[in-house]
Amino acid sequence: MADVPLLLYGLIAVALAFDFLNGLHDAANSIATIVSTRVLRPQYAVFWAAFFNFVAFLFFGLHVAQTVGSGIISPQIVDDKVIFGALMGAISWNVLTWLLGIPSSSSHALVGGLVGAGVAKTGTSAIVWSGLIKTGSAIVLSPALGFLLALLLVLAVSWIFVRSTPSAVDNLFRSLQFISASLYSLGHGGNDAQKTMGVIAVLLYSHGVYGGEFHVPFWVVLTCQAAMGLGTLFGGWRIVHTMGSKITRLTPMQGFCAETGGAITLFLATALGVPVSTTHTITGAIVGVGAARRVSAVRWNVAKDIVIAWIVTMPMSAFIAAAFYSGASFFG
Repeated sequence: MADVPLLLYGLIAVALAFDFLNGLHDAANSIATIVSTRVLRPQYAVFWAAFFNFVAFLFFGLHVAQTVGSGIISPQIVDDKVIFGALMGAISWNVLTWLLGIPSSSSHALVGGLVGAGVAKTGTSAIVWSGLIKTGSAIVLSPALGFLLALLLVLAVSWIFVRSTPSAVDNLFRSLQFISASLYSLGHGGNDAQKTMGVIAVLLYSHGVYGGEFHVPFWVVLTCQAAMGLGTLFGGWRIVHTMGSKITRLTPMQGFCAETGGAITLFLATALGVPVSTTHTITGAIVGVGAARRVSAVRWNVAKDIVIAWIVTMPMSAFIAAAFYSGASFFG
């Protein structure tokens, strides 16, 4: 690393800034349910989530980092301008949606940014279609699986505790929610931080660092997990409000089922190397527990607005990334 250009350090810093914003933006995913059920106060919940976001690297491999680094666009076409455009496209979209309180996907903003900057450089030949199709499919599959698992969990738990008093169930699941929130934060850190690891790894690869071999150094793993954890500490209260109370009202039992269903989905996706959206996943799970109570318990107009944000995230971040790449090429 001693002989690499100063620009590389700057781009790594921008990538870590994206990772920080990812934690900031997605803090709501980890804590919305446990805050909305009043099991933990927000200031304590963010510390809880940040810790499990950070230690996630101890439990997962680096399959998602490999997918993002080499399975979305071809590593051979990556240069500083492509990475700059991709990161700025993702960061710009993240900041805009965070300010508006829209729970969009940081993951798909980054994927869209990579595609937009790559296409701006070499056209559609830059795209690794198998990886992009796998990631695009997850836009539908991850919230659907989160919805289904959370729905089944809440139905099963309701049947198991049908003879228990509401207060006894509430007290039990207030304790169990600490476990489910931890698992979800673990899944969040395991999947989301790896996306920035992949970006930094392919950036190092493009500069021929470490012999020009694509791999993720351990220092990259640690710094990305730390940036994600720090971002989570600063929270995203606008999105917490949307996720935790606008979609549907949650009890501790429902919060447990939503977090557990979401966590299982994230664990599966991370093991398969699929960069899914933690935002999509927990939203699907929250809708699932609300629909289990009754269909009218879900505020479908809010859910509709969130889905629209999902649809436009990749093309909008791609467009912004392409503009940043073109601007960097013009001035560079």
